[in-house]
Amino acid sequence: MSDEPFDDPTETAADEPPPPDQYYRGVITRVYYGSESGTLRADASGREYRFKFPFVAVRGPIPRIDGLREGMRVGFDLGWTSRGLRVSLIKVYD
Repeated sequence: MSDEPFDDPTETAADEPPPPDQYYRGVITRVYYGSESGTLRADASGREYRFKFPFVAVRGPIPRIDGLREGMRVGFDLGWTSRGLRVSLIKVYD
């Protein structure tokens, strides 16, 4: 027998924080409800990116752009278009 404690994988999994998401983090800076578009600012770089429905998918408790508000913290993903980088997915957190 050894003096080392027994490592039970079920106990350590509950103590560890959840893995980080696969999305960039940012803040909604502008929402134009009439044209269903807007901009958000990335936390890491401070750069602003545009989004426009139907080219962006909204995930989370708010399924549509009209539920987004300025100052809301979100996760997002980017994609290339003919007009440059655009937001392709917005993940709304609680």
